[in-house]
Amino acid sequence: MHCHLRWDFVWQRPQQIFSRLAADHPVLFVEDPVAGDGEPQLELSEPFANVVRMVPRLPHGAPADVDDQWRLLLPLMEQALQNHPLLAGRFHAPVQWFYSPMSAPVLLGRFGARGTVYDCMDELANFRFAPSDITDRERFLLSRADVVFTGGYQLYESKSRHHPTVHFHGCGVDVGHFGRARLASTVVPARVAELPGPVFGYVGVVDERLDYPLVEALAREFPDASVVMAGPLAKVEQADLPDLPNLHWLGQQSYESLPALVKGFDVCLMPFALNDATRYINPTKTLEYMAAGKPVVSTAVADVVRNFTPVVEVARTTGEFLDAVAHAAREPDPALLREGIARAMEASWESTVATMRGELLDAVLPVRAAQAGAL
Repeated sequence: MHCHLRWDFVWQRPQQIFSRLAADHPVLFVEDPVAGDGEPQLELSEPFANVVRMVPRLPHGAPADVDDQWRLLLPLMEQALQNHPLLAGRFHAPVQWFYSPMSAPVLLGRFGARGTVYDCMDELANFRFAPSDITDRERFLLSRADVVFTGGYQLYESKSRHHPTVHFHGCGVDVGHFGRARLASTVVPARVAELPGPVFGYVGVVDERLDYPLVEALAREFPDASVVMAGPLAKVEQADLPDLPNLHWLGQQSYESLPALVKGFDVCLMPFALNDATRYINPTKTLEYMAAGKPVVSTAVADVVRNFTPVVEVARTTGEFLDAVAHAAREPDPALLREGIARAMEASWESTVATMRGELLDAVLPVRAAQAGAL
């Protein structure tokens, strides 16, 4: 599996899917190269049962071209698959699963692969600092993939124009995990429990997809409340974030700690900017908030409007957002909270992954059988 996200970053779609597929299949999680010293090398570890993490390290002075980098690493990867104790004999005729198209021109079809999946969770070309050729690389991958999955319905509509076998699989949720926020025994961490209430909270990556003027407006409108933003920074700097006494940037949190953190929120926030980077998103956190039994207020992200209203209150202006947060904190709707929990219970990652696995086998096995018969 080829992924632009780090296994130990925010626990999201790739980790949710492959931690479950690993129950039946060995997984090799190949990350993008990072800088290293000395000769090119591969760092291999097993961070989760039946999941091997591969972190390629390239020395200073390595080729700047992405294809040249992967060509340099390819012999090391082939050798590791044959000889390394964590890999040898475990990956016969694997399926290659891509989250990013960047490595596809060099790695697609290698390692004796019997099939190719493209799981498109975002429109990466719209993200800040996206490589200039990522769209061309995606076209290459789409032209050769056996099956395409998308994490959002807008993405499904877009990619269906370029591939005959596309399936939409939006957010799943670990209901048992996030449902801990509804348990009396779950203890809210002191750094949230001791804040003045009400507490308006966000959990997720802090990047160009957030509407920072909106977050600042919320903190200014309710100076006696607390606004909590919990998540790692990506492609933004701390100095560029709003800085107010009642606005708390907590940084990255462990996946294990999230239910207790969310339990301390009176209202869960999805303050996304409406820009190119959010045009196709279908936030995983939506169902996680719902499983926690919390009221949710979001900006008008297309997939949220389509998939989660009226459980999620959608605001189309700053004023609407501030009013919706105030109302949700003052008078949360018990019926909508119950509906949110019920919808979360129907959207488990287990059922999503089982369906994806079946669609993958339906797409890959007949193609490979036909090719074998033609030889």
